[in-house]
Amino acid sequence: MCTRESKATLRRKRNIFSGKENVAKLQLYVQDLRIGNPNATMFEVAKSSITDTSPYGFGSIHFLDDLITEEPDINSRPLGRVQGLTTNADLLTYGVHLNLNFYFTVGKLAGSTLSILGRNQIMDDQREFPVVGGTGSFRFSRGYAIQTTYSMDSATDYAVMKYTIYATYNSKLGESDAVEIAQM
Repeated sequence: MCTRESKATLRRKRNIFSGKENVAKLQLYVQDLRIGNPNATMFEVAKSSITDTSPYGFGSIHFLDDLITEEPDINSRPLGRVQGLTTNADLLTYGVHLNLNFYFTVGKLAGSTLSILGRNQIMDDQREFPVVGGTGSFRFSRGYAIQTTYSMDSATDYAVMKYTIYATYNSKLGESDAVEIAQM
């Protein structure tokens, strides 16, 4: 038998999850101005005692604040920023742990975030990460993101990463808003 407190808890849970779930497919480009670029948006903030002798930079920690754009060109429509940290976390290969927040600054998504984390096996053609949450329009979000390297210029330390993100979320946006997000 339910107690009064547990009935109230169940009622709150029903209210939280009673909104319509939407699915968004976002295709975005991240302008990664790497360490060494004169306009770098990624910086090393710490390293371990073996980072300098490790073939894969094990133990180095980087923070980033990269521009998100609609198209691969850095001058295309800005959509927001991807902010977070990466850690070289594998002694045997170039494997990086990611903890990223995609912060949107345009339209009905302004102020909303999607959070991604996971292992980035850099040398793979395609990498998959879980979407573990979100805020604003992406409240209660879950899903996955596919990252590919669209372009990489080692001479200028400039890379463009393509992200295709599939996110299921529960918010008060209407169906027409979900279509706008999908077309973003």
